[in-house]
Amino acid sequence: MPFAPTEVTMTTNPLVTFKDVDYAILLGMPRREGMQRKDLLRANVGIFKEQGDALDRVAKKSVKVVVVGNPANTNALICAHYAPSIPSRQFTALTRLDENRAKAQLASCTGVAVENVKNVCIWGNHSNTQLPDVAHGYLVAGDREVPVADYVADKSYLQGEFIKTVAMRGAAIIAARKLSSAMSAAKAVADHVRDWHLGTPNGEFVSMAVISDGNMYGVPPGLVYSFPVAIDKKGGHRIVSGLDVSPFARAKLDATTAELQEEKREAFDHIVHQVAAVPAVTAKPVMHGAQPATPAQGSSVSTN
Repeated sequence: MPFAPTEVTMTTNPLVTFKDVDYAILLGMPRREGMQRKDLLRANVGIFKEQGDALDRVAKKSVKVVVVGNPANTNALICAHYAPSIPSRQFTALTRLDENRAKAQLASCTGVAVENVKNVCIWGNHSNTQLPDVAHGYLVAGDREVPVADYVADKSYLQGEFIKTVAMRGAAIIAARKLSSAMSAAKAVADHVRDWHLGTPNGEFVSMAVISDGNMYGVPPGLVYSFPVAIDKKGGHRIVSGLDVSPFARAKLDATTAELQEEKREAFDHIVHQVAAVPAVTAKPVMHGAQPATPAQGSSVSTN
């Protein structure tokens, strides 16, 4: 159902930001030129821990969360972990940007309109270990549906340069403009939320990083992993089952799984070290006649 915002509120207080929200789109700190993924992970881990806690406290329990800030998969996992009262399946990470890039590459080399490239999906992490997969994709040409593998003559391209171009596009954008992607990322968020809200057409699937529990593709539970998903008209998503995975794809899926497991370990180790580094605060008694302390800048005081 279409809707229009009735109010826009700007605030730095997450408890205000997330109060009774239906959708939360989380950005975090952007990647800059020269930053490694580990730098970004350490910068964002505290942000997504705080946002998860705030969502848990004040958001609707039906809230749908889209994590955009990188490393998006692991940030979504952290956020979900610190919002235990919200079902983990309602936390997702954005890999639609990668899917859109993959479809654009195929449209460019085949001459087919990008909206007529269907069922191309992204497996795994939103990183250069991802697998842009065309094995189940097809192109709509007139009244025909032609498998991508039949339309693209150069098979080595689909397992080589095509994958590299899509997986490395983020780094190429940063190198070119010294900043991460902007409008293309915003368009991908809009596509992600639209399909989550309205559902996907029958027979079609899209890429979405979701909790890996219960998948049939050998991905261990406890990760946020990009799969092909279908979404019903009520917003319920499911991992598409029964897709063949070639030996080539299996090796790629295992590699991106290993990276996500390492990111998960490092993220939670960093949180533990952050907590351990915070010095204990001992309350000091207020002497008779003393004035109460003035709240520090950035803190808030509520009164009844």
